[in-house]
Amino acid sequence: MTSHSQGRAGFPVGLTLIAVLLFAGLCALGVWQVERLAWKRDLIARVDARIHATPVAAPASATNADEYRRVRATGTFLHDRATLVQASTVRGPGFWVLTPLRRPDGSILLVNRGFVPHDARTRYARPAGPVRITGLLRLTEPGGGFLRSNDPAADRWYSRDVAAISAARALPATADYFIDADAGTQPDALPIGGLTVIRFPNNHLVYALTWFSLAAMVAGAYILLMRQSRRP
Repeated sequence: MTSHSQGRAGFPVGLTLIAVLLFAGLCALGVWQVERLAWKRDLIARVDARIHATPVAAPASATNADEYRRVRATGTFLHDRATLVQASTVRGPGFWVLTPLRRPDGSILLVNRGFVPHDARTRYARPAGPVRITGLLRLTEPGGGFLRSNDPAADRWYSRDVAAISAARALPATADYFIDADAGTQPDALPIGGLTVIRFPNNHLVYALTWFSLAAMVAGAYILLMRQSRRP
């Protein structure tokens, strides 16, 4: 057998191996995206159930399973230790007002009371005495924002980092989460609560169809090349 004939004989074998590997890999990616789709839909359903549930007492600590749970808490605001965190909302840029709430047992809970624009950073309501708060439990946001790290020394905050804010404000026994307070009875009263954005990107079906389509294209290209290789 000549080297040319040997090359032609080996061509289908190598092509088949490459096609099988590509097809299997692309199908595996498609199946993975289908599994992610099921997980994402379950997550969305669970979060939706939490945000519409009856508020429960705010826990001492929180886990991932508690995020977006509706909670309630009572206590007294420590307005002198409030922290302004950079915010970008549907109402424009400004700040979130994170104020410590001292509960009856002496523990501290950070409450995101809501949004204030830049020109009102010192002109928002500061209720005195016992208050009752309801809202969504949110997990801490350590580090900072996109390409911007929190700078406690300069009092510049780009994320709601509970541990860092608690340390900077000398707040003992602080819960490891914060609460996004509900909107108040006066919609335009500052701070403006109830602006939590709950959005879970769900493109897994598109990704799955893309991977399966590529797998089909590989199979089609393989069949076409095999037919051409068998022609005289």
